[in-house]
Amino acid sequence: MGKELVSKYSAAAGIYDQAGEALGRDIARLCFEGPEEELARTENAQVALFVHSMAVAAVLHEMDVSADVVTGHSLGEYSALCSAGSISFVECLNLVAKRGEAMGKAAAERPGAMAAILGLEDEKVEQICSESGEVWPVNYNSPGQLVVSGETSSVERAMLRADEAGAKKTVRLAVSGSFHSPLMRPAAGVMKKELATVRFSDPSPPFLSSISCGYEEAGSLADLLVRQVVSPVRWRQAVEELIQDGAEMFVEAGNGKALCGLIRRINRSVATAAVSDPESIDKLIASLQAGRKA
Repeated sequence: MGKELVSKYSAAAGIYDQAGEALGRDIARLCFEGPEEELARTENAQVALFVHSMAVAAVLHEMDVSADVVTGHSLGEYSALCSAGSISFVECLNLVAKRGEAMGKAAAERPGAMAAILGLEDEKVEQICSESGEVWPVNYNSPGQLVVSGETSSVERAMLRADEAGAKKTVRLAVSGSFHSPLMRPAAGVMKKELATVRFSDPSPPFLSSISCGYEEAGSLADLLVRQVVSPVRWRQAVEELIQDGAEMFVEAGNGKALCGLIRRINRSVATAAVSDPESIDKLIASLQAGRKA
């Protein structure tokens, strides 16, 4: 993850160098070589994903590709705020590292589960959760896709009831914890202490939160990032708000293309581009240049 990017762009290499120096460990080696089981641990995965997304953002910035507004899904809110100049890279990286450690510890102390429920209305899934114990809807990803999170047996009960209610599919996610659920309160407590001394700047371009589905400024960001740990991600609603406000193209900066897939399910009239490596960056630049010429 990120190896080809670093080999071609000095801006990306600089991000990985800064990350390694700031955290005192070889982030580049972890991202480029793994091993996968080490990379998959939430305390490592969050740092790796953040650094990769910021490396992509640094390359795009160097190429004068700018956004009119930024947003992010869960951890991606940190990348969005950093790319919008609301917080420095090193300070944001340290927060991400603390977040990963705190969430990993909370998951170890009280293991839980997450599952995607496909093919049911949000209201039906919410009802199923309310009747299934300690399980909550946490990721409103797209029409007909809602992720639930909570105590393991409660998640399994919700999956069974969703199947009985006619869900197209229920999928247990390969995670160790019940992220974004109230079971993450200990991690939220850690982040409250960490964020208490952070001084944010107003994001420029503007930042739309997928937690509040509103535009957030400096004064609300610390509280938002604390609440985020135990609050649902309303990605579908955030994307719909951006489209209503005039967004016509979404660029996903970082590993994978899951968000582009969700956006297409939300509204197929908008353009999407997933950017993670030199090939996808070249493709984006060519697309933007063609659009300007047109």
